[in-house]
Parts: sequence; structure tokens; C-alpha cells
Amino acid sequence: MAVFGKLVAEALGTFAIVLIGVGSVCSNAVPGVGFGLVGIALTFGLVVAMMVATLGHISGAHINPAFTVVSVALRQTRLTLGLAYIAAQIAGATLGALCLQAFYSPEILARIAGGTTRLAPGVSPMLGFAIEVVLTFFLILVVYGAAIDEKGSKLGAIAIGGIVAALVLVGAPLTGTSMNPARSLGPAIVFGQWQDHWVYWAGPIVGAVVAGFTYEYLLKRRATH
Repeated sequence: MAVFGKLVAEALGTFAIVLIGVGSVCSNAVPGVGFGLVGIALTFGLVVAMMVATLGHISGAHINPAFTVVSVALRQTRLTLGLAYIAAQIAGATLGALCLQAFYSPEILARIAGGTTRLAPGVSPMLGFAIEVVLTFFLILVVYGAAIDEKGSKLGAIAIGGIVAALVLVGAPLTGTSMNPARSLGPAIVFGQWQDHWVYWAGPIVGAVVAGFTYEYLLKRRATH
């Protein structure tokens, strides 16, 4: 039953990210709304911060397959539980995208391809991959320093939400700032947008793994010794 609760928490977290975060992208496309990139960045930052604060003590609030992968790689999460987390995260993100499909008109959704992450004109897949690596590196570095490390900040959720908002401001015009494979996969499944989709798995996973090992083996251990 404890494991089931963890899986529900992971599904709810990614459900909220897509419903509210990607929902802000959809609302921004509604004529007469247009709160812009800053509003979208703040929305993503706030929803991630609130989910981390609410679910962190239940499942660890991974709510991101890239973070789950590095957690398994560092032996902080069992492989079987990690795989179950990723399945729950994808399920939650897909359900969130289905809700957006029901909430918004086809015209609004067509204008933004359902809020799927897409590379901007002039951004090649390899450049997009590199951008997602760098963005996710800083996200996961903050996660480890502010939330995972017991000696870190006591305001982990706020720090994580803050870095998410900042990274969206930088990366959204280039790649859509995924940093989370589930956030990209859910809308892709529902709206059938698969162009360069590998970028949004490979980039975040590589960035997360590099960040996790950098913090644990380069920063944390050197500071300890």
C-alpha cells in the first residue's frame, strides 16, 4: 500500500505539471489573454514548487523520469521502484494532456500543437539536445543541493520552483524547455506530435545524470573531505 501511495503521488505530480504548466501555454494562446513567457515561466515554477512541497515526503517528488533515472543510477532508488515511478509519471502526464484536449477548443490547441515541446526554427536536433542537457543539468543540480542534501537549503521546493521558472525564461523560445521526458511525452501521445521527440528524452536524462554525479562525487564529497 505504501508503494501504491508513492505511485499515485508521482502520477499526480506530473498530472499537475501538464494540466497547469502546459495549460498556461494553452491559455496564453487564447485571444485576449496573452500573459506571455513570464506568466508561463511563473506558472511552471509555481506548480513544480507546490508539487515538491506537497508530495516530497510521500514519494520524494521525482515527478520527472530524468530525475528517477539518476536516482536509480546513484542507487538512491531501487530499479523496480524507479521503473514503476516512470510508468506512473507518464500516466499522469498523459492524463493531464487528455484534460487539456477536453478543456480547450481545437483551434486553440492547433495553434500551439497542444502545448507539445518543439524545436524553434533554426534549432537543430543536436543543438536542441545540447540545450536540454544544460538546462536539465542546472535543474537537477538545484534539486540535489537544495532538496536532497540534508545539509542544503530548507527551502528546497522554493529553490526548485525558482530555477524551473528561470530556465523556462531562457529555454522556452528554443526548445520549449522540457527538462522532463514525461512533460513532453504526455502531450505527444495525445496530440500526435513526435518530431525530434528523442531530444526530450536523451537531453534531460544525460543532463540529469551528469548533474547528479557532479553533485554527489565532485561537489558534495570534496566539501565533506
